Amino acid sequence: MKTMKEKIDWIIDQHKNTNHMYDVYLPYEFHLRMVVGVYEQFRNLVEEVKRDEIKLSCFGHDLIEDTRVTYNDVKEILGYDVAEIVYALTNEKGKNRKERANDKYYEGIRKIKYACFVKMCDRIANVQYSKMSGSRMFEMYKKENDRFIEKLGINQYHLCYPMKQYLDKVFEEN
Repeated sequence: MKTMKEKIDWIIDQHKNTNHMYDVYLPYEFHLRMVVGVYEQFRNLVEEVKRDEIKLSCFGHDLIEDTRVTYNDVKEILGYDVAEIVYALTNEKGKNRKERANDKYYEGIRKIKYACFVKMCDRIANVQYSKMSGSRMFEMYKKENDRFIEKLGINQYHLCYPMKQYLDKVFEEN
């Protein structure tokens, strides 16, 4: 069995092996570590016994979508629960953003425990980066936020509601 560090290194290597970058010039590891930073901020929302799996899912959330690994590769290296979350967060095929994040995509996220949590970590990291860098993506995220939250099924009783509230504050501060 691989150690946590070996699993994280494997995930990062998969992105390096495909020359996957973040915002053109940053190594993709930068984004993955931002997502994990959000996880650290909100990890008290998840069961303690699941925290390692959730952390790995945050690191690995884009593996199937952006690298050359399959669901079975992820399952073999990172375990079944992580593979299920990573698979749930893998966009559908589509010619544009709306087609890739369609109803089937959000349904898959809602079905897998903690997939919504990892998706929210990813979204918060993207919003924070786009705000910090002055990217046009910030306004796009802001504009689509209500629909995004609705599609994830987040309401005041949802595990991710504190994350939604945090995201709302990030948008309000602009």
